[in-house]
Amino acid sequence: MRNYGIMQGRLTPTKGRGIQFFPFDNWEREFRLAKDLGLDEIEFIFDFDRYEENPLWTQSGKETLKKIMQETGVVVHSVCFDYFMRRAFFKKDGDIKNKLRIENAQILRQVLDAMQELAISLIEIPLVDDSSLKNEREKEEFKEFILEMVSQADERIRFGLETDLPPKEFLSFLKDINSDRIGANYDSGNSSGLGYDMYEEVATLENRIFNIHIKDRVYKGTTVELGTGNADFDGLFKGLKEIDYKGAFILQAARGEEGKESENIEKQTRFVKEYVSKYLE
Repeated sequence: MRNYGIMQGRLTPTKGRGIQFFPFDNWEREFRLAKDLGLDEIEFIFDFDRYEENPLWTQSGKETLKKIMQETGVVVHSVCFDYFMRRAFFKKDGDIKNKLRIENAQILRQVLDAMQELAISLIEIPLVDDSSLKNEREKEEFKEFILEMVSQADERIRFGLETDLPPKEFLSFLKDINSDRIGANYDSGNSSGLGYDMYEEVATLENRIFNIHIKDRVYKGTTVELGTGNADFDGLFKGLKEIDYKGAFILQAARGEEGKESENIEKQTRFVKEYVSKYLE
């Protein structure tokens, strides 16, 4: 069965917190709202701000999360490790680099332990914006780090990398890493914003795509309502049909009017389901 989900926080008014954040004030209620909307999953966020208050960090938080998943039937299959965007060690030098690398490993290990306990199978590492891989040195340093993390994680956990690399360069990087537990978290908004050919990306990365974020962006611009930017959704779904993609679709689209989060998510879900019906059913 096809799974549809949302990025955490999308069912919570922003109140000036930006487009993406952990909704400390509303995270439990989001599961009930998601259930009412017929969604299957919520992609959890683990960010740098107040990370010690994140439910994945404490035993009581994990127990609460486990209980609410059981009550609602809305599950967490993936965690977006946004923490890394603020602490990309390979952007620094010397002692600061070493300190950040050690901190990243310690934090990520605890998140991976929580994921194992909760049967969450995918951790996503954003390598865009402030954590973008810009040269071969950064790639090599990240490669060493991620392979170390994979070796210490439960064998059922996979690692999805979200990058801004062109498709052939991304494929080459994944081949160099050479682990079937490390693949791509594909983001349609990143691709449209960068002007990449979405069909070519999917056809290039093939079964290395572990998960998909659905959003739309104007070329070299901001996130916009689905269908109003430069994302070629026909090309995307044509490619997904050819590679027989079976994974989830996680809504990470533009927010819309404050206070109308549920209506906006409902509209976005219909948008995606129309493409799934056209190409994947």
